[in-house]
Amino acid sequence: MRLLFDQNLSFMLCQMIADLFPDSSHVRSHGLSEAADRALWEFAKANGFAIVTQDVDFADMASLLGLRRR
Repeated sequence: MRLLFDQNLSFMLCQMIADLFPDSSHVRSHGLSEAADRALWEFAKANGFAIVTQDVDFADMASLLGLRRR
């Protein structure tokens, strides 16, 4: 599983879990630090990432789009 950490989480998390999730990344590594939630959603979808965030907006978006949170 590839994890994409949102801006509200530390980029150091990628290093901390690299042995468990080696393909994980942070939004700032992709120039998406200031991107809108929908842009992050589409990026994650297109690149096979699961979004890791504390932002409830993503849960709301998943409900609206008919997708379940993981």
